[in-house]
Amino acid sequence: MHRSDLTNAMHYDLTDLRLFVAIAEARNLTRGAERVHLAASSASHRMRLLEQSIGTPLLVREPRGVSLTRAGDALLRHARQVFAQLEQMHADLTPYAKGVRGHVSLWANTHATHAFLPDSLAAFLKRHPQVSISLEEHTSPEVVMAVARGEVEVGVVAESIEGAEVELLPYRADRLVLIAPADHPIAQRTRTPFAEVLDYPFVMLHSGSAIHTFTMNAAAALGRHLEVRIQVRSFEAVCRMVSAGVGLGLVPRSAVADGPPREPLAVIELEESWAQRDLKVCVRKREQLSRFAADLVACLTGSEAELP
Repeated sequence: MHRSDLTNAMHYDLTDLRLFVAIAEARNLTRGAERVHLAASSASHRMRLLEQSIGTPLLVREPRGVSLTRAGDALLRHARQVFAQLEQMHADLTPYAKGVRGHVSLWANTHATHAFLPDSLAAFLKRHPQVSISLEEHTSPEVVMAVARGEVEVGVVAESIEGAEVELLPYRADRLVLIAPADHPIAQRTRTPFAEVLDYPFVMLHSGSAIHTFTMNAAAALGRHLEVRIQVRSFEAVCRMVSAGVGLGLVPRSAVADGPPREPLAVIELEESWAQRDLKVCVRKREQLSRFAADLVACLTGSEAELP
């Protein structure tokens, strides 16, 4: 069969692609079908037709779910790119639709979400009242991979992943510091290795926050387990709990410097290189951003004056 004949034989639509992506991400046909509001029998039939149309198996049916064949992996990557391009098309057309607002999805790590983005996004939204933003908190590696796969246009991260095809643009410079009550045994130190404070209890942001995951991994890398005495919802709450003597805290320096007056806190530098958390805006390719996403990136990086 000639290549042109094979191409013409492929018949599928966006519903098929959405269903396939949902099944692939859920690793389960029934749960994937539920995500796109289809019955499992209908979803199974559509997947068989899709595989017949493409000419190769996409899913390996297993007792407790499905896995992807190599062809399935390739289709998943391309399908995600298709939907990202559709989102960009919709965003680019939005200014021409009267009364329709633009929208940008932004993923960021805990540090950026709590320390800098509130002011940055407030300034952006004031200048761009026709745009809305959905902000989700994820770990930096999760953000980088989502941007690289085309699932989200803009991210803010403190670290990249080797080999990820993304562009990183400077956003803010900051550093994680250890905070302690003024009368704590380590309060007189100016610097300390992270390993030497792991015998003390900690006040942490809630489980699932990016900085919680990062800190627990840093302790695990030293073969240690962090004792978390209490989990709270903001850096301000961490500072208040530490001031009250509940435990030590690990927060960005900006959270201590910019917060409201509180009881004295000892601020101790960490010797580890990972404590330097320079935040960067992460995009796949800046020239391919939708107009609204490009406006947001320009605002975050201070380059709005360069826009036409």
